[in-house]
Amino acid sequence: MYIIKNAMQNLARNKGRNLMVGAIIFVIIVSVVTALMINNTADGVINDYKARFGSEVRLSPNLQRIQEEAIRNSSGGGMRMSMPQLAAEDYVRFGQSDLLQKVDYSASTNANASSLEAVNKDKGPGGGAMRVFVGAPVGSNPTSDSQDDPEAHQFYHRLTTNYSEFQDGTRQLDDSFDTDDLQSRFPENNNECILSSDLMKLNGMKLGDTFTVTSELMETGEEGMMYTDISWSMTVVGVFSDITQTDDQLDNLRNAWEDKRNEILTTFDTIVSELQDGKTGIMVSATYYLKEPEMLEAYEEEIRALGLGDTWDVTTDSASYNRVVKPVEGLKGVSLAFVVIVLIFGAIILALLSSIAIRERKYEIGVLRAMGMKKLKVVAGLWTETLAITAVCLILGLSLGVLAAQPVTNILYEQQLAAVEDSTPGAVMYGGPGGGASGVIAGGPVTSSMGGMRLPGMSAEEPLQDFDVSLNLITILEIIGIALLLSSLAGIISISKITKYEPIKILMERN
Repeated sequence: MYIIKNAMQNLARNKGRNLMVGAIIFVIIVSVVTALMINNTADGVINDYKARFGSEVRLSPNLQRIQEEAIRNSSGGGMRMSMPQLAAEDYVRFGQSDLLQKVDYSASTNANASSLEAVNKDKGPGGGAMRVFVGAPVGSNPTSDSQDDPEAHQFYHRLTTNYSEFQDGTRQLDDSFDTDDLQSRFPENNNECILSSDLMKLNGMKLGDTFTVTSELMETGEEGMMYTDISWSMTVVGVFSDITQTDDQLDNLRNAWEDKRNEILTTFDTIVSELQDGKTGIMVSATYYLKEPEMLEAYEEEIRALGLGDTWDVTTDSASYNRVVKPVEGLKGVSLAFVVIVLIFGAIILALLSSIAIRERKYEIGVLRAMGMKKLKVVAGLWTETLAITAVCLILGLSLGVLAAQPVTNILYEQQLAAVEDSTPGAVMYGGPGGGASGVIAGGPVTSSMGGMRLPGMSAEEPLQDFDVSLNLITILEIIGIALLLSSLAGIISISKITKYEPIKILMERN
């Protein structure tokens, strides 16, 4: 208790010196609070972006290599170029890499359900040409005019994993079919599906009903196109209401197959369970995301070994990744460097002030030691003084640092955004030398930037326009730790000075 009481009295006696020490500690704490808030928030944004998005991989046909291959294979002066295709099983194999953060799969196939009457059935079935969803391979569709039966290979339904309309709000789960035992939900297990409310009402169905869906796979043999029937036994676990098509669009449909209310939504694993090597009919697409853009070369080597041909380019959407992450990484780097610089210079200044203060108080320390006070108690008293100053500065510094963090962040982040914009081209065309303006994202067609769409290589992700910083528990603990280190630094200097002289020597020098 005496040590604490004496320390408080000493603080009051030496106001000038203590105010100077407090001012240094206060400036250090304010600077560190601001920089750590920026650094920790930036680190969280970067980790969150990497965890949620990774870096999108693009598989795009290289038109120059396609042309060169067509020239090599040409005969009689004729040359025919064809777009390379990837088999459905290739997309699945390419997604089994440990280098990927995640894979967004989709699959679809034309289908019929003999026990279901299709909405708009009076318009007849659709042609054999499969509907190509964004991200699905092009050109793998069978012709509708089979030589053996002109009406064969006609379909009323599509079995698909296309859930994008639930994100834009044109579809939503319908709870009007719920019962005490069953509630409408999305498919989670194999052979579960959800149907439109119109299709359910038309067929008098309820949750838990089962039905059979059939489709067909195709392969080309010596005798022409060969067909293999496949089927799934489906259980209805959910119902959705659908406004994806306007009344005018529904009135102008050519057939029931085009009515999206006839879609049967299920899981990816359910559809691909019927995949067979060498046979088409199930369309699979995938969007791959690397854990880090730097893993692109290793991933390319991996999928080349799995059979990806030389006519495909493997690139990553580094533009989108960099537009979002680079400004934040730059902000984090600036804040981290600022913390280091402030701590180094602050510690040096604080050490000098502590050394000067001990020299000025040498006689006081000599008297206390001559009276029998042990060195440890003297050091504890001096450390208590510094700790008290630090505690006051910590409270004031935290308050001011929180207020200053956001304005400082806004200024620094604008500079980082400008630097990234200056160094990032607006659109980079993929496909290598001579590459065309169309490509494939993991098997899907990429449209041009006109009409609100984007060219290959054009950044899809926009950088954060507002970077909001916040003070969290980790930052508070880090600041408290730094404050204790500053107090300890002053204590170490005090110990080194006090133990250097004996009390008698100090008093003799005073005389």
